[in-house]
Amino acid sequence: MEVKWVSACFLFKTLKVNLLPWLVLCMLCSWPCLSVDLNPQDKASLLLIRSWIDDDPNHSMSSWVGSNCTNWTGIGCYNHTGRVISIDFTTMNLSGRIHPSMCKLVDLESLILSRNSFFGQVPACFGWLKNLRTLDLSHNKFHGVLPDSLMRLGQLRELILRGNRDLGGAIPSWLGNFSTRLEKLDLGFSSFHGQMPDSLFQSRSLKYLDFESNHLSGTIAEFSQPLMFLNLGSNSFSGTLPCYSAAAHSLKVLNLANNSIVGGIPTCIASLAELTHLNLSLNHLNYAISPRLIFSEKLLVLDLSFNDLFGPLPAKIAAMTDKSGLVLLDLSHNRFSGSVPLKMTELKSLQALFLSHNLLTGEIPARVGNLTYLQVIDLSHNTLSGSIPLTIVGCFQLLALVLNNNNLSGEIQPELDALDSLKILDISNNWISGEIPLTLAGCKSLEVVDFSSNNLSGSINDAITKWLNLKYISLARNKFTGNLPSWLFSFQAIQIMDLSGNKFSGFIPDGNLNVSFDFNNASYNGTRLPMESPEIQISVAVVGINELTFKYQLPSTVVIDLSDNLLRGEIPDTMFALQGLEYLNLSYNSLNGEIPNLEKMWSLRALDLSHNALSGEIPPNISSLRDLAVLNLSFNSFSGSVPKNESYKGSREHLLGTHICAWRRKDVMMVRASWQFPEGRFVERMMKGRYWHGFSA
Repeated sequence: MEVKWVSACFLFKTLKVNLLPWLVLCMLCSWPCLSVDLNPQDKASLLLIRSWIDDDPNHSMSSWVGSNCTNWTGIGCYNHTGRVISIDFTTMNLSGRIHPSMCKLVDLESLILSRNSFFGQVPACFGWLKNLRTLDLSHNKFHGVLPDSLMRLGQLRELILRGNRDLGGAIPSWLGNFSTRLEKLDLGFSSFHGQMPDSLFQSRSLKYLDFESNHLSGTIAEFSQPLMFLNLGSNSFSGTLPCYSAAAHSLKVLNLANNSIVGGIPTCIASLAELTHLNLSLNHLNYAISPRLIFSEKLLVLDLSFNDLFGPLPAKIAAMTDKSGLVLLDLSHNRFSGSVPLKMTELKSLQALFLSHNLLTGEIPARVGNLTYLQVIDLSHNTLSGSIPLTIVGCFQLLALVLNNNNLSGEIQPELDALDSLKILDISNNWISGEIPLTLAGCKSLEVVDFSSNNLSGSINDAITKWLNLKYISLARNKFTGNLPSWLFSFQAIQIMDLSGNKFSGFIPDGNLNVSFDFNNASYNGTRLPMESPEIQISVAVVGINELTFKYQLPSTVVIDLSDNLLRGEIPDTMFALQGLEYLNLSYNSLNGEIPNLEKMWSLRALDLSHNALSGEIPPNISSLRDLAVLNLSFNSFSGSVPKNESYKGSREHLLGTHICAWRRKDVMMVRASWQFPEGRFVERMMKGRYWHGFSA
């Protein structure tokens, strides 16, 4: 640019003439015409196209009046003739069929109908549009097979049919050679099956190929062209991984995830000098990673998760580790062993690190604090030992710290309050001891906190009240003591609260139970399976050059579990007025009094009040709760009759009261027969009164 600007300035200084009129003339010639009259024939065709539109919620086509092409939304015309050369209906939310008159727009060069609800078969008459360079029908509801007439589109450069789930059949043999100019072919998220035709492997012009999420099979093969983008993920390809030598200096994105590829990762993959994204996850790769597999500094994403790779973690991923641009590294769900390499802490650009579900040992490297861009770190489900390094606070942008299911010990360090952006903190199933530091109030962004199954003690302090966005908290199976604080239910966003398996005493606080939106708002989402171990699904994606998007998903259940404590007194009436509560477990306490009226608990699916000192009659309206599938009132002192309901089955297989499995008025367990439970495990839990207690698998 500098050379051009200098050259232009030089011309202006040497030519001693007034160039202003010429500049104005050039601008007028190049400026789009403010008024282009539509060709009458094309206008008539467009109006017929509109007549077949069933729904135009955004009123996009209301501008289709008069003859000025520039006023017609989504339509582009050639300045001199008024012929329609482009149609772009992207995200107009239109629905309907394609009128055959669209095929009369013979000058069309670009036809983009992406992200609407057009349905029917792909019109065969599209083959008449011989000037077409871009055909984008993605994310609609087209069905059937590709018409052979499309092979006439010899000028086509982009064919994008992605996201039409009912569009499929075998891939036509002509698809790879019908156009010598075809650069982009995207049939992702459709229903094509069988093998890819040989013509695709020979197409010289092809640069972008996306067949993700179809039903394709066959051996994964080499391509002879210098592809830039290859996405064959979520199919049934088999065989070993090719080298893609023809694309050594062009391939940027390679996604072969979720197939049946076997063997190891050949070192020749590292020869792909331009590679930025490599995803080989969810395959059957089952070798150790060669120390010679070293990628270029251009690699942004490396995902080898959900394979059977073993041996030590790769000590060196990039040729020059400190200059690596790696943003996401996922080696989780393999059989890697040994310690976390120190070289991994030199990947300064790293924003997401997933090493969970391996056989890693040793301590978390103190140098992890050097990863100042890190937003997500998941080292869970290993056998890591030692304490959580204090240097972790150097990762000041951290959003998720997941260390559960290891052998970590020590205490929660007060300095962790520096992680004020942290949303998820999971240190469950370790040997962490001590109390929750008051300074943890500084982690004001926390939304998910799981301290369960540790050796934590003391009382619940006020630090938790500063976690204003709290959605999920589990302190289960620790050694906490003291009374439950009055503010316990004061979190507006709380959805799951599990304080079971401690030594909390005193009364259940009855204040603030009307604060939580999820506790108080019934939302029927169809039949759900019984509560299992809640997995918090974290997903990240790299967009743009190196920007990471982070999101997580909680189980869609609403839970209060205060079981297995030392609580006494009566159950607050307000707790039994929570319309959105689905699972309530107060078993194994010393609660007394009667069961409050529960006619408002419309969402209730499981209720366990067993092993208390409750008395009185069982509320008759308990049988009106249509979603109630699990009811355990055993080991109390109830009187009166058991409410009848045809939804419950009173057999020895489904009615578990005392140790002799008898049906007694004071020993009531009812399970709706229509629900399918994992045999054995669920019954065993019910015998213990733990059928969903603690959410343990």
